[in-house]
Amino acid sequence: METLIILIFIVGYLAIALEHNLKLDKLIPALAMMSILWALVAFGIETFPNWFDSGAHKLVEGFSSFSIDEKHHLLEETLLHHLGKTAEILFFLLGAMTIVEIIDYFDGFATFKNYIKTKNKKKLLWIFAILAFTLSAIIDNLTATIVLITILQKIINDRNTRLWFAGIIIIAANAGGAWSPIGDVTTTMLWIGKKVTSAKLIEYLIIPSLLCMAVPTFIASFMKPFKGNIANIVVESENSDNKYGPIMLYLGLGSILFVPIFKTVTHLPPYVGMMLSLSFVGVFAEIYSRSQFSISNILENEGDDVVGFHSPVHKSLSRIEMPSVLFFFGILMAVAALESLGMLFLGAKGLEAIIPNSDIVVMLLGAGSAVIDNVPLVAASMGMFQEPLDSHLWHFVAYSAGTGGSMLIIGSAAGVVAMGMEKINFFWYFKNITWLAATGFVVGAIAFMFLRTF
Repeated sequence: METLIILIFIVGYLAIALEHNLKLDKLIPALAMMSILWALVAFGIETFPNWFDSGAHKLVEGFSSFSIDEKHHLLEETLLHHLGKTAEILFFLLGAMTIVEIIDYFDGFATFKNYIKTKNKKKLLWIFAILAFTLSAIIDNLTATIVLITILQKIINDRNTRLWFAGIIIIAANAGGAWSPIGDVTTTMLWIGKKVTSAKLIEYLIIPSLLCMAVPTFIASFMKPFKGNIANIVVESENSDNKYGPIMLYLGLGSILFVPIFKTVTHLPPYVGMMLSLSFVGVFAEIYSRSQFSISNILENEGDDVVGFHSPVHKSLSRIEMPSVLFFFGILMAVAALESLGMLFLGAKGLEAIIPNSDIVVMLLGAGSAVIDNVPLVAASMGMFQEPLDSHLWHFVAYSAGTGGSMLIIGSAAGVVAMGMEKINFFWYFKNITWLAATGFVVGAIAFMFLRTF
């Protein structure tokens, strides 16, 4: 039965990694894999020799001698435990996604166009890199990439030039997401899973992540594509067509930044603070949307639920990318099934015997995240390693998983969305951007190893 479970996981994992080749959305194999794995665990509960207590972080003593009823009761408790932990992450992400969509509803991100006031390619390169690095630490690397490439498309007409800028944006966005507890799904998982604290994560990763962004950007600034000026650049003088855009941008970003502070003060799970932030932003969104309400809107949409139709919160919730949320649910619960059987714990012990140096293991994890999704990799590492809160291993996992994906266009959510928006060719990225991303990754990793000695 254990062999079959591992085989199902491998097949599901391959289906997720090859979603573009199979033309099958990765949420489908993730959900199928999760359901099948837990069904097999339930069917074979009598035969399994081990059971892992995720709360105590150790194998359950004497599990093989438990009665059938005791084993089934333990299974139900374990499933409920993992469902609760997964729900914490999902509700946190839902809150953050909704706030971002509310900002976009008021065209708040158009405010960033006000920073673009130069035609010099080198200066533009640094502006976009710094914006990507900073913005991704607040609203996550995926959203930051979408926002900045949208702006890029509005100010640069030449597609070949945009491709180079997009490549650096991907590197900078992934680097920016790695040092913030709210900047990337994987760092959020480690933060909510009580593997890292926001203060220590920032302390140890801000400089390595900054170098991971700055070194490739510095090298690229001397390359031919970034020399000279942009022809026919469109410089926007207005912040936004919506007068409430800038206000909602700063309210939204400030509310997201408030979440780690709320957790530190109250010691409550982060999703509670995110729900409070969402309610705060929602109040202002509703007030500002009512001030724009006109009789013409009512007449044009006669027959609709006017309150719901014009509510920015309702509208934003309808635009949430639910496939991503369901994918996270499927993959986290699937990995939890392997963790519950003690497979990840025992696998980690075997890996330590083969490769005793944990730094090599973590760097391989970073390289692996360029090929396959980093969410299951980090989820697996959380079940494999038993290091305490704020161990340097967890900080290194956050850095490697967050930035390693930049080495391939398909290695991160930021890369995949940029690939779709600009039709970036896999081999073009591999030839021109991969070496830059790899250089930044290695420099940042060396910097982290040096900083942790203090």
